[in-house]
Amino acid sequence: MSNKAEKPVVYLIDASIYIFQAHFSPYVERYNEQGEDISALYGFAQFLLQFLNRTSASHVAVAHDESLFCGFRHDLHPDYKSNRELPDENLVMQLQACREICEVFGLSSFSSKQYEADDIIGTLATRCRKSKIAKQTPAIEIVSRDKDLAQLLQQDEDILWDYQGNRRRNRLDIFEELGIYPEQFSDYLGLIGDAVDCISGVPGVGPVKARELLQRFGSIESIYENLEQVAELPLRGAKGLSQKLEDHQADAELSKQLATIVCDVSEATEAFSLCKTADLKRNVVQSNLLQDFLETYQFDSRARQRLGTMLENLALPS
Repeated sequence: MSNKAEKPVVYLIDASIYIFQAHFSPYVERYNEQGEDISALYGFAQFLLQFLNRTSASHVAVAHDESLFCGFRHDLHPDYKSNRELPDENLVMQLQACREICEVFGLSSFSSKQYEADDIIGTLATRCRKSKIAKQTPAIEIVSRDKDLAQLLQQDEDILWDYQGNRRRNRLDIFEELGIYPEQFSDYLGLIGDAVDCISGVPGVGPVKARELLQRFGSIESIYENLEQVAELPLRGAKGLSQKLEDHQADAELSKQLATIVCDVSEATEAFSLCKTADLKRNVVQSNLLQDFLETYQFDSRARQRLGTMLENLALPS
């Protein structure tokens, strides 16, 4: 692995992973002074402070999801993520508070009704590489355990960091694990599907066949341009595979489209503004803003003391 310390680093955080981890964790249980559940908010606040102390990050952005059942992918395919449930009133309150706490902690945060957090992260990564830091193209560290985000690893120094599992993967790690390069990940999901997001893929095509196809042809588009060659591959059931691909071409193409992260979200069509790299520079946490926030959401004294202690011990940006 290249020494990424030679480059400045921009951390892009996939917020929902850590919000819902706290929400469902039996080890994070917190109620405010009115007896309302604030476990997701409290756990996410702790995560952010732990992350900042652990990394001393200077450039950070947090991406939130607001597009469930209303994003452009749902317009393309109504069954997309149809296995999810809308948050109840209490969780809606906590999700809003999680967006607010980012500002309290001096972090840029973004959300959209049309685009997912993955698309926000993809667009920010693209803009960060173009705008540079101290005249250098920064390394991108995506803080998430969602493998879909692996497709954004363009440089050797870029990292997909499963923070809780403390597993860091670069481009080479993805290739060694899956047999494909990160930029082929949406093609891979287009073939095998993704049950978590209700993406069908091509029935009967699993990881082994998908890997062989992509190593040979590179992309779904190239596979269909050379479909007659699939039947001649040294694969078990190659002739049947060719027929399956032909029968399910529309499914494969739609599945790839659903799995592809948008990296050029247009500000002209969005209610949020995706800033330049300089605007992602972390600001100093103002303790008075935190106190106001804790009062607004009626944190109990124990939770206030815990977060206050974490704030006092917070490392300064590097």
